[in-house]
Amino acid sequence: MLVLLGVLVVVIGFATRRNPLLVVGVAGIATGLLGGLSPQKVLAAFGTGFASSRAVTIFVITLPVIGLLERHGLQEQARRLITRFAGLTTGRFLALYLLLRQITAALGLISVFGHAQTVRPLAAPMAEGAAERRHGPLPDKAREKVRSFAASADNVGLFFGEDVFLAVGSILLITGFVNTTYHTHLEPLQLALWAIPTALCALAIHGWRLLRLDRALAAGATGAGAHEAQDGKAAK
Repeated sequence: MLVLLGVLVVVIGFATRRNPLLVVGVAGIATGLLGGLSPQKVLAAFGTGFASSRAVTIFVITLPVIGLLERHGLQEQARRLITRFAGLTTGRFLALYLLLRQITAALGLISVFGHAQTVRPLAAPMAEGAAERRHGPLPDKAREKVRSFAASADNVGLFFGEDVFLAVGSILLITGFVNTTYHTHLEPLQLALWAIPTALCALAIHGWRLLRLDRALAAGATGAGAHEAQDGKAAK
C-alpha cells in the first residue's frame, strides 16, 4: 500500500500547481523507493524509460523552429491570409479545421496537425484574425476564448478521429486486452467501424459549438460597444 503514496504526491503536486515534470519525477522516485528499489535501480528505471521513449524529446527540435518562425512573422502572415476570405468566420474556420483534423487522424496521419506545430502558430492566429476582421480588436477574455476553441477543435478531432484508424495504439490495446482476458477474437476492423458513428456525432456536436462561437463573439462585441458608449456619455 505504501507505493500508492506516489499517486498522492501527484495529486498534491497538481493541486498546488507545481511544475508537472517535477511532480511526476518526484512521484516516480518516491514510488520506486517505497517499493523497495535501491536508488541505483530507480535511476536505471528512469534511464530505461527515457531510452525507450526518446520520441518525447522531439520538442527540443520543433520548439526552436516554431519560435524562429513566429519571430519572423508567421502569426502575422496567418492573420493576413485569413483576411482574404471574407466569408470565413472564426466559427466556420475552426469547424473546417476540426473536419480536417478528424479526417487526417482517421487516416493515421496523427502528427500532421497538432497544438505545437499548427494550433499555436497558425490556427489560433487565423481564428483571431477572422474575429478581428468582423468585430475589431478583441478584449483579452474573447481572445482567450477563441484560442481555447482552437485548441478544443484539435483535441476533439484527434481524439475521436484516431479510433477510426485500424493501427492506432488504443485500438490494438483494446483488442489485445479483450482477446486475452475474455478469450474472444475481436478484430481491429470491428472497433474501427463502431468508432465511426461516435466520430460523426463528435463532429456534429462540436462543430455546432464552434459555429455558435460567431454568435457569442458578436454578442460580446455589441455589449462592449454599448458599455463604451455609456462610458463616453458619462465622461461628457
